[in-house]
Amino acid sequence: MSVTRRVDEQKSQVTIVIDGRFDFAQHKAFRDAYRDVDAKRMTFVVDLAGASYLDSSALGMLLLLRDYAGGDATRVSIIGCGEDVRRVLKIANFEKLFQLD
Repeated sequence: MSVTRRVDEQKSQVTIVIDGRFDFAQHKAFRDAYRDVDAKRMTFVVDLAGASYLDSSALGMLLLLRDYAGGDATRVSIIGCGEDVRRVLKIANFEKLFQLD
């Protein structure tokens, strides 16, 4: 279980990669991955391809990132969702709040 960040200055994009369980244990690492980024000039991509599980605290962390990015669904994309992760995001109606790819 890890949280890593890649910054692409040319694309003005921050990619946050989640591997393993995405739960409250990742709260600090997830927040640290974006809190020093200028949200007005960057977009965010959360890569959940390696996420095996997410819980309600992970949903809350995604909402905090969305607020940090300005509250606009186009500023935060969620990619690479496996079947189980996508089901949780759809149940929570996150397709209305984020771009799900």
